[in-house]
Amino acid sequence: MCRNFLSDSLPEGLLEALLDQARRAPSAGNTQAVEFLVVANPENYWEVTLTPERRAGFAWPGLLRAPVLVLVLTNPSQYLQRYSEPDKTLAGLGQSLDAWLVPYWWVDAGMVIQNLLLRASAEDLGSCFFGVFEQEEAVKAKFNLLGDYRIVGVVALGYPTKSAEKPGSGFDASRLSSSAKRPRRPLKDVVRYHNGY
Repeated sequence: MCRNFLSDSLPEGLLEALLDQARRAPSAGNTQAVEFLVVANPENYWEVTLTPERRAGFAWPGLLRAPVLVLVLTNPSQYLQRYSEPDKTLAGLGQSLDAWLVPYWWVDAGMVIQNLLLRASAEDLGSCFFGVFEQEEAVKAKFNLLGDYRIVGVVALGYPTKSAEKPGSGFDASRLSSSAKRPRRPLKDVVRYHNGY
């Protein structure tokens, strides 16, 4: 995750190519209920979610320079509609969201986000996924997101920089969160094998 961006714009057509690749992720029942809201002027987002008082102590000022924010949206009611269609009724998932033991609207959105992050990396872009949390309703109101949409999160996109290469960037490594300092678990701790029959 990149949290220190240059403010340089993306070349024409690149964002559309990224989003086109991202949307091709698997989708339960091919529901395709993940959509994007591109915020080409990120200040419109930050003015709702990061007040001037909070910005003063914000650990990642370089994140605010990202030239594009992509809000990733899902609509759970579209899953009810899809699973009410004749080819899916036997699954018993078309009547209530409570019937879904695994809420695939979040799973599908996660796969779309991963596609977006991977494609951005392949294009030498920086990207950062972050949540909206308690500000979801304010963000939905700001951008007129009506209906049953949920904001899964936001992907910041742009060209990365490093504080050592960009003096005065404002990045302060001493303010890294405890999460950012956690080491990656070794592969042997996260893979299990079952060789029996």
